[in-house]
Amino acid sequence: MASTQSSKNDRKTRIEEMRRADRSRERRVRIAVITVAAVAVAGLIGFGTYLVSDHSSQSDSTAGSTASDAKGDGGTTAGPIKGEKDWDIKKLGRTHVTTKVDYPMTPPVGGDHNQVWMNCNGNVYTKPLPDMNAVHSLEHGSVWVTYTDKAPAADVKKLGAKVARTPYSLMSPYPGQSGAIMLSAWGKQVTVDGADDPRVNQFFTKYVQGPQTPEPGAACTGGLDGQ
Repeated sequence: MASTQSSKNDRKTRIEEMRRADRSRERRVRIAVITVAAVAVAGLIGFGTYLVSDHSSQSDSTAGSTASDAKGDGGTTAGPIKGEKDWDIKKLGRTHVTTKVDYPMTPPVGGDHNQVWMNCNGNVYTKPLPDMNAVHSLEHGSVWVTYTDKAPAADVKKLGAKVARTPYSLMSPYPGQSGAIMLSAWGKQVTVDGADDPRVNQFFTKYVQGPQTPEPGAACTGGLDGQ
């Protein structure tokens, strides 16, 4: 009887050991499966991040190129504009005065000026403007397009259309200037060959509310109309 009981106990012990071995094997299999799955997911996440990053970089590059093309400067405004004249903006006066100012350049690109600015929200004037009011517009970050009667009518029309759709710009005839078509900003000026001269877009891109502006964001409306 005792021998039979001992045999049953041995059998029960072997069965229990087999069950423990099975459970241990199952745990190892689960751990292995989980580890492989985690590595696979991490790989997919890393690859997905790479794809998103690469696509984002390409998109940013394309967007930058498109923005540059939209401005029409071909990305060439980082350096100086060919033929551009440059005055030290730190030496240009900025006092509001009522007495006439004799400017050292024509058209003037800075200096003391009238306290009222010319409206420069894409305003196209058909008559000459008072220098002292126009200079105040330059102080606000506008580009001033001026021309003489030697400028071709087609160029004048095309430039007028560009100014009309560009906030912080204005245009007017200027009989006394040296070039047929000139562009001025605060401390900057260039004479161009015509409306299709690439320097027109370069100048607008660089100086409409550009880094030379003494009072960025100041109003270009609510000033003198001039007509």
